[in-house]
Amino acid sequence: MRWSGLFANVAVFSATAIIGAGLASAQTAPTPTAAAGATAISPPHAAPPPPQAISESVVATVNDDLISTYDVVQRMRLLIVTSGIQPSEANIPDIQREALRSLVDEHLEMQELRVQGKTQKFNLIATDAEVDDELTDIARSNNTSATQLLANLSAQGVGGDTFRDQLRAEISWRGWIRGRYGQRLQVGQDQINAFQKRLDAESGKPQYQISEVFIDANRAGGLPQAGQAATQLIGELQKGAPFAAVARQFSNLPSAANGGEVGWISTGEMAPEVDQALENLRPGQLSAPIAVKDGVYILLLKDRRAGGSAMVVNLKQAAIALPKTATEDQVAAARAKLVLLLPKLSGCDNLAVEAAKVDGVVSGDLGEAETKDLAPAFRDAAESLQVGQVSAPIRTDAGLHLIALCAKHLGGAQQMTADQIQNRLYGEELAMIAKRQLRDLRNTATIETR
Repeated sequence: MRWSGLFANVAVFSATAIIGAGLASAQTAPTPTAAAGATAISPPHAAPPPPQAISESVVATVNDDLISTYDVVQRMRLLIVTSGIQPSEANIPDIQREALRSLVDEHLEMQELRVQGKTQKFNLIATDAEVDDELTDIARSNNTSATQLLANLSAQGVGGDTFRDQLRAEISWRGWIRGRYGQRLQVGQDQINAFQKRLDAESGKPQYQISEVFIDANRAGGLPQAGQAATQLIGELQKGAPFAAVARQFSNLPSAANGGEVGWISTGEMAPEVDQALENLRPGQLSAPIAVKDGVYILLLKDRRAGGSAMVVNLKQAAIALPKTATEDQVAAARAKLVLLLPKLSGCDNLAVEAAKVDGVVSGDLGEAETKDLAPAFRDAAESLQVGQVSAPIRTDAGLHLIALCAKHLGGAQQMTADQIQNRLYGEELAMIAKRQLRDLRNTATIETR
């Protein structure tokens, strides 16, 4: 988990009632808050009042493990601090449910890791040193130190062990899934080709750059409950809670690890209900709750672009300036220089270096453009060349040119290398395996709430 802007819009939360039948009341103590998108907060001027005494009791049992009121209150505080949500009477029940769900999942994961560790005679639980490294990375991404980060959490009523326990469960589960299944996964060239072909086919469709929060109906207790939770989160987002922070703590999709960032998608990649909602959004807008068969989406539309099949090329040139009135001898002399230069060029890589060695030849980057916008002579060359090839000398009114084709793609298409596609498919497969494993653990576990 990586939290960028970890402490945005922070409020101190104190639970004042026993959790079990429900949270009877909650208090918030005002503290200096960071602006949305800030990377850290300063310690409060005065320490927040300690929570009123909580009569600790058991909230839930997960097989033989107990989850106490203290555990749930601490996790609630952590969710509030790291998501930027301001606690209120309306959203406390949702925060409580999410805190309990995350604790149950972590207990299931850690129990499975201990069982597997005994079987394999190998410790699968992350060490203190590994947790410290993760904590240091998170602190660095927030422009602070691990010590200061824990101090800030403590000032908001979150114990250091609460945060460390969450990190330990995440690191351990992620490492086990990758270690057990990672080497078995093979992303073949046929899968990469099929993915690239789909990207090319979708280049003519409207595309949307989005971030997402997804509330899983199974985890929420049903589709109505998921819709209610999504409505609550939208209210917090509209009040200024950072979307990325909310996604990291409340979304039930793998994209949560990236703050809900999905990137560019095309019409047809997601459920029809999502496509319909995206059509009506403008960049920067937040969607209403979007119910699909297995949960509810909240989308943030960052940007959109029309689809198109226009060819886009990136060009460089080596040229000799010649006026339109140049004599045939002058043109012939310039052509001879470029013909001698041509065999020395390796596409765009060394064009500038080699051109600089020839008197009277200048080089330049022509940038990216659609072929339809190029001058006719350049367009013909760009359409006929393969990436890395250089044209024969081309005469224009300005001079004589060698054109090198650096890149070519369909306008609007997502540009991904084969390695990027492979990594994406690999990550998606691992995420699905992790989700199935956790689902199976829930189905076979004895979980009781009180």
